[in-house]
Amino acid sequence: MTTAVRILDDGAWISVDDERVVSVSELWQLADHDVCGCETADFLIEGFVDVDAAGPAVLVRAAGQCVTCGESAVSGWLPVGRIVGPDRRFASLATGHVRTPRA
Repeated sequence: MTTAVRILDDGAWISVDDERVVSVSELWQLADHDVCGCETADFLIEGFVDVDAAGPAVLVRAAGQCVTCGESAVSGWLPVGRIVGPDRRFASLATGHVRTPRA
């Protein structure tokens, strides 16, 4: 069974199986990243530019700005949640989870 993941509303939402699950304007902490020179970036998400389901993981590339140093960038592939259970529902990452880009 496939899971439909896509970007809605000009990059404002991530949809999983036609349900809006992740929105912009969130502040994510990024570790081991390349968006700026900060060790841990406080990255304000301004828009989603790409989305993918890699196995059970749902990954996004997001445009945003580090609120600590002011650098703007597009992130690497960041996890936002997983597809879980026999009903294949979306489970988001916990709020405050430090995200590390995947290759």
